[in-house]
Order: sequence, then C-alpha cells, then structure tokens
Amino acid sequence: MADDVERSDEPKNPGSPDGASTRSGTLRVLGEADLAPVIPLFRSAPRADREHPSRRGAVHDAAATGSISDDIDERPSSVSRPRLSVVGDPDEGVESSPDRAEARERAEAVLLRKLRSRSLSLAEARTVIRGVDDADDAIADELIDHFVDLGYLDDAAFAEQLAMSAVERKGEGRRAVAETLRKRGIPRDIAEAALAELPDDDAERALDFARSKVRGVDGAEYDAALRRLAGQLARRGYPSSVALTAARTALEEAGIGRSRSFPRPSSGVRFTPDR
Repeated sequence: MADDVERSDEPKNPGSPDGASTRSGTLRVLGEADLAPVIPLFRSAPRADREHPSRRGAVHDAAATGSISDDIDERPSSVSRPRLSVVGDPDEGVESSPDRAEARERAEAVLLRKLRSRSLSLAEARTVIRGVDDADDAIADELIDHFVDLGYLDDAAFAEQLAMSAVERKGEGRRAVAETLRKRGIPRDIAEAALAELPDDDAERALDFARSKVRGVDGAEYDAALRRLAGQLARRGYPSSVALTAARTALEEAGIGRSRSFPRPSSGVRFTPDR
C-alpha cells in the first residue's frame, strides 16, 4: 500500500503524458474514496462536482488534448449571462415619448393662438392641429377633448352665435345661415337645432333689409330698382317669393312705384283739328 501511495505521488503534473502513463495502473487499483480531497489555497472552494478527483482528472486530460467535454459546457452556471433585448425599432416609425410630447405642445400652442383671434368649430380645430408637424389623429383627439372640457370649443354655442350674427348683423335668411354653418364645419344636427332657435320671420327680416337698401336705388326706374333689391335679398338666402314681396313693399314705402315711371317722349308729330 505504501508503494502504491509513493508511486501515485511521483508525477508532478498529472495532466502531462508521462504522468498519465506512470500512474495509470495505480488509479485503477485505488478507489475514489481513498483519495484525499484537493483543498485550494488561494481561491474559494469550487463546486462539489469539481472537487471530485475523477472529475478533476477529466478536466486536466481534456486541457492536455486541447478540448473541453460537452458535458462540462452544458452544466448550468450560477452566473447569469446578460441578455440583449430590442426596445424599439426605428424602421417601425414608432415615435418616442419626448418627440410626441413636443409635437403635442406645439399643436396646443398653435390652437390657442387661433382661438385668441376667432372662434372655431371642432372640425376647424382638428384641421389646425393636423397642420402641425408630427401631430397625428391621437394628438388631435386628446387636445380637442381637453379644450372641450375647458369650454374653449363648443359646436352648439358656436352655431348659435353664427346664426344670430348672420341674422341680426347681416340680415341673412335661413338658407344663407344654413350654408354658413355648413362651411364652418358644424354638424348637421347641431346646425338644424341652431336654425330652429331663430325667430320664424324671414319676411320681416327681408323687409327690414330692403328698407335699408332702398335709398341706393332711388332715381332708377321701378323695374330696375325692383330687380336690384330682389337680387340683394336672394343673395342673403331669402326665397325668391319673400325677396320680391319685400322689395316691392320697400319701394312703395319709399314712393318708388309704377306710377312714378318717367313720361314717354313725344313723337314730334302734332295733330291739329281742321278748320
């Protein structure tokens, strides 16, 4: 037994070919339990599977031949490996949050400037927002909802304001008012509700407008004055029958009627009775 131990200590480098040939017979005789564990001096103790002498010998043999066993590579490691993950792809066109916030701020500033100068419908506000670079439909929806909550945008109130202004300041009829609301982007149901609030007196409003314009046709022949007044009323959205009635009434009140037509010139031929 002493001879066996002495022979086992002869090779200084178990991984060398000489050492392997010298101790090959001894390793077959000695059992794994008879070998003392190797205790490292300058680093922490390795894992249990690496402390086993047979395992250690396999590693040295693999190192001598320049290859590592597949089963060693496949062992789980206690050190987690870093993993790479893709957080965004610029080719997908996904905008980062700072860029989107900047676009939203620009759109909000532009919309506020517009509202300081004139009132806008929701459709007009959306057009203003979409005119800002990088402002998409989602930003437009957010800003419109926000401004509606603040009371800066209100289609119903805006439609009523437009209708009253068209009637009282411009003397327009219902048809012209409806066209104005349509051009400003007011939804049809809201426009109809605003028109229903107007007093149903197109004839009276048409007459008031004709009275204010009758002086401009003073001195013209009756037919020409009638056509001029009726045309002005029609352009303001009054039906043709209402426009003609208001024009005739205004001309008559101003003393411009058919009885005021100019006398026809004489032909120059005088007939004298025979004597």
